[in-house]
Amino acid sequence: MTDTDGLLKLREPFAENQIGKLPKPYSKDSKRSDCKVCGGYHGQPAMHIDYVGHAAITSRLLEVDPLWSWEPVAFDDGGLPRFDQLGGLWIRLTVLGVTRLGYGDAQGKKGGDAVKEAIGDALRNAAMRFGTALELWHKGDLYADESDDPTPAPAPDPAGAARAELLDLLASIDIAPGEAAERFAADGHGEIGRSTDVAAIRALTAHYAQIAGKS
Repeated sequence: MTDTDGLLKLREPFAENQIGKLPKPYSKDSKRSDCKVCGGYHGQPAMHIDYVGHAAITSRLLEVDPLWSWEPVAFDDGGLPRFDQLGGLWIRLTVLGVTRLGYGDAQGKKGGDAVKEAIGDALRNAAMRFGTALELWHKGDLYADESDDPTPAPAPDPAGAARAELLDLLASIDIAPGEAAERFAADGHGEIGRSTDVAAIRALTAHYAQIAGKS
């Protein structure tokens, strides 16, 4: 019989200290520097995505099932895990007797680090099929209350999303939001916090991204 209660523990949210910040530079040619957001050394400016790493995923699997296991879907002639033509690895993850597939790749790494990265990525992907850290993969609210007469979802806010992108950029290059707001107003666009002019906000973001790229 399937241990449903045990599997549901895989869905439990992770503690804040187990959630990392994954940097995604706006350009592959961005100049590298120390990041004040994630503490890493990478191309900037960059946006950051919340994620749970391999160690935290493994810890959760061990808490739920000390006998959990994984295996590659295919083996090569030497008996080692077979990678596909894209350099990716398909695996089977088994927890409490339930098996689900996962896929991982090396995220551009080479050599032995590439193998380890692909395995870790595949485990994260397969664990997500059990619901582990699912809320971090989803951009909405997975846990919002539902009712027979649900409140209509709010309309999309492109200007709000553009402002959030701008703020993330400003934080990564240590520029005060007030400076950006003053420039926005000086260019005749009014108050940035109330503006719905997405094009103007994105133009300001591009301006500071260009500055960062030349610094």
